[in-house]
Amino acid sequence: MFSLQSTETRVDVADACRVLARAGQSDMIWGHVAARDPGGRGVWMKPSRFGLEEIGPGDLILVGWDGAVLEGRHQRHIEFPIHTEIMRARPDVQATVHTHPDAAVVFGMLDTPLIPVGHEGTAFVPPDIPRYTQQRDLVRTAEHGHALAETLGAGRAALLVDHGIVTAGATVGEAVLAAILLETACRKALAALATGVRLTPVDDEEALAKRARIYGPGQIDAAWRYLRRQATRTQTGDQH
Repeated sequence: MFSLQSTETRVDVADACRVLARAGQSDMIWGHVAARDPGGRGVWMKPSRFGLEEIGPGDLILVGWDGAVLEGRHQRHIEFPIHTEIMRARPDVQATVHTHPDAAVVFGMLDTPLIPVGHEGTAFVPPDIPRYTQQRDLVRTAEHGHALAETLGAGRAALLVDHGIVTAGATVGEAVLAAILLETACRKALAALATGVRLTPVDDEEALAKRARIYGPGQIDAAWRYLRRQATRTQTGDQH
């Protein structure tokens, strides 16, 4: 029998999967979301072999810190250490996202800093968004996951070069919104770089002030609630 807290966590993660899919971050059966188990047993995460858009609360699995599937009937993703090691290293993190959005993957390959083009970039910069370069294969081991956690540091997101992104948040909504904002920021940066015109970075002090004003906890929560409403309406519409 699931506790009330774990049930709420599973609903949040399932909603996050559908929100990300609606935002264009579905990559067939790859990509995943996880949230810390309220009982401290590990993380609730999307199972392997399903698309983000297919996930409901009953599909989620509880993965222990060592990778054992403690609850649920599906297989886990091989990259579970992304989530377990970040949350092990960061007690403040309650949720993590790993996806492979196109613009972020392309931008991650460029040897150039992320200059905010529009508001979205200021959610991450300054300082420049970190890039995980230790290896370009899947994050399959605790050692890989630990190295990724070190790259992420105290930040909200990191680019996995030639791979994808990881985002972290104090709530599921914060981690999901970070993934969506990061893809938008990378897409706008790529478009600006393609013009060949020299980009003028926003002043750090102004960027930080904008971050606090636009992407504070209240605004993040309101945006998350909006995204959930839209995903729910889309799902309801698909059923008719």
